[in-house]
Amino acid sequence: MVKNAFISVISEEEKRGAVEFQVFRFTNKIRRLTSHLEVHKKDYLSQRGLRKILGKRQRLLAYLAKKKNRVRYKELIGQLNIRETKTR
Repeated sequence: MVKNAFISVISEEEKRGAVEFQVFRFTNKIRRLTSHLEVHKKDYLSQRGLRKILGKRQRLLAYLAKKKNRVRYKELIGQLNIRETKTR
């Protein structure tokens, strides 16, 4: 998904601090780091960074699913083509 296309999907009142936009940014970083780690298998610092970003995205998605709106959560994971997180 192209960054500009997703930004146009988000309404004008929701800015870059919105949960959806933050999840989108983390998803792009995760995909970029994953492709990097396929080539550089022993880059342990990048692996650690990837795990940290995955945790942040997971916490944001849990916040969106529980506190905000379950419908927005479903739409977001559908648009970004990511799996639904396991809830505790």
